Amino acid sequence: MKNIEEINKESIKKIIVKKKIPEFSSGDTLKVGVRIVEGKRERVQYFEGVCIAKRNRNINSSFTVRKISFGEGVERTFALYGPIIDSIKVVRSGKVRRAKLYYLRGRKGKSARISEKIKKKIGIDLSEKTETKNITEDLINEEDKKKTQVSELKKTETKKEKK
Repeated sequence: MKNIEEINKESIKKIIVKKKIPEFSSGDTLKVGVRIVEGKRERVQYFEGVCIAKRNRNINSSFTVRKISFGEGVERTFALYGPIIDSIKVVRSGKVRRAKLYYLRGRKGKSARISEKIKKKIGIDLSEKTETKNITEDLINEEDKKKTQVSELKKTETKKEKK
């Protein structure tokens, strides 16, 4: 008989195949696409704010996003693998030293800001390298074609001069 944890892992794998969930942590600014059903219609409404808490519990994982709307703080807790979430996009990464940022509830204005984490990029992106390589190969091929055309013209001119 299967263990509950094994069943949860299998269901998580099925969900991850269907939708892409990025790596994020508390302090990151997220744009969460929430599915809203209005009668027969379904639409996606985006909730953008700072992730103040993340709870990793397999299928029961959740995260809390806080935003300021018309001067009032609004918090919303989402189930990470829930069907209500359409998409999650990390807008910017925050540099924080705590796992839970509940202290932001008492702050407003500049004191509630979170500095941005700067990620170092090491090396060259392979996709950029292949694109530039393809462009340079195309340019070289065009130059070779022009050279061969010029050399063929010179050969025909020399043949005409000999006759």
